[in-house]
Parts: sequence; C-alpha cells; structure tokens
Amino acid sequence: MNLKHVERIIRPELPHFVGDGFRVHSFIPSAIPMERMDPFIVFDYNSKYNFPASEIPKGVGVHPHRGFETVTLAYKGKVEHADSSGGGGIIGEGDVQWMTAASGVLHKEFHESDWSKKGGEFQMVQLWVNLPSKYKMSSPKYQALENNSIPKVEVDGELGFIEVVAGEFNGVQGAASTFSPVNLFNAKLKATAKVHFELPENYNTGLLILEGSVVVNGHAVATDHFVLFENSGQRIDLDAVQDAVVLIISGAPINEPIVAYGPFVMNTEDEVKQAYRDFKAGKFGYLKD
Repeated sequence: MNLKHVERIIRPELPHFVGDGFRVHSFIPSAIPMERMDPFIVFDYNSKYNFPASEIPKGVGVHPHRGFETVTLAYKGKVEHADSSGGGGIIGEGDVQWMTAASGVLHKEFHESDWSKKGGEFQMVQLWVNLPSKYKMSSPKYQALENNSIPKVEVDGELGFIEVVAGEFNGVQGAASTFSPVNLFNAKLKATAKVHFELPENYNTGLLILEGSVVVNGHAVATDHFVLFENSGQRIDLDAVQDAVVLIISGAPINEPIVAYGPFVMNTEDEVKQAYRDFKAGKFGYLKD
C-alpha cells in the first residue's frame, strides 16, 4: 500500500482570541482553503494556554450557526455550552461535542463555571464540518460523546491506543454519526510506539500534533504543527519520538459550492442572505445570553 505524500507541514500562525475564552491558531481557512480540506471548513486550535482564575467565565456569547456541524474536542480544561434546540452540557477533558446546526441554532460556549474559578491549562480543537446540500436544512441535533463512550483500540502492544471518534479504524466504528464519510481519530502514543492508518486516496486528510513529536511518513513533525497530505496513496505511518497525542482528520470531499459568511455556510449567496434574514426574524429560536 502506497504512502500518502506529505504536501505541507504547517507551523501555527499567531493566535487570536475568539470571544475572550478561546485563544486559537487557525489552520483552516487561514493556512488551508476551505475547498482544499472539504468537508472540513474550519480548524481552530487552542494550543495549551493557562487561563487565570475568573469568577466570570470567559467564552463566546450567543451566536448563530446554519449549514454545517461544529465538533469540539477537549484535551485540557472544561467548556459549558448550550444551544436553542435544547442541547447543552459540560465538555470535560477527553470528551467531544458534536453539534449539527443544520437549519439553524443559536449557541453559546464558556469555560465551565467551577473550572473558571480555579483557572488552569486549557487546550481544545474546534472543527466545522460542512453538510451536503440535502442536509443543510435538516433539523438540528446534538451528540454528547463522553470519553468513556468513545471506542479505543490498542496499538503496538500496550504502547498506545486510538480513540475512534468518527469513521472506522481496524474494523472498529466510531462513536459519532456523520452525514458524509468522515474519519476522526485521536492517537495517544507512548515514545517508540508505531501505528499506521489506511485512508482512501481521494479523502482530504491532515493531522495535528498536540503533544510530543512524531515522524509522519518519514517527516519529523513538532508539537502544534499541522500536516497536510496530498490526495495520493492510502497509508500514514506514525512513529512517536516522544509521548504524543495526534489528531487525524480525513473525509470524503462533498464537492459542492461553499459560500461562507460568518456563521452561515451554504451553497449560494441567496441561501446565505436567507439565513441572515431568518436569523434576524428569530427563526433560529431563543437562547438567553
């Protein structure tokens, strides 16, 4: 099986704040166009950052979404969130929040109140996953994936394991249901661990090193760097130089027009304008700030 060729190794750009609670490096669409990583249209990474204790939780107030899904993976810290469809809760370390905005929701997300009072190290990833046009106006839904519900597959003896958030790894199905083929894995490896992934050649594929350093298909990659693969070959080899955590994303391109305006991602400008009108008219429901 041929190796996937590494197209680029991308260093994190200077961070910026989303609200006052998320200090993120943007890999998509800042360094990589949305169309290049379709169906992944946003990839924001809150690298390790120490937030001081705060009686008032930091975060992002009420805002709308339509036409896609948000996927939040918590590595350090806790987030409390709610949406106008009735979803909500606390995302603890190791958990994943998979919110399908679809036809439209209002959403808010803040540091969890007790965690905020203590402060501490915070590390998160948020992905936006596009929806095929036939699902963009479907009903919103929410998948709360607690870490103990995410399947784990041991690799290289006891030197590591793969959390199968979505898709399939070694015959094990992931915890999340998706509207188009998506693989989302957390590889948690001890130093010297070796693991390989077999992913379709045409899938848009990348990975982020959250901890440690690894060799990826022969290329040394440091912490907080993103690897973008060419659409050739099927195999990715990971060799952990140090204890490492690696997020792998791979998905079948939807190959439909992407028209994005702020929190709305549709197929045409008219659909985006309609989303804005619907939002202003209160059709996304109500959520207290």
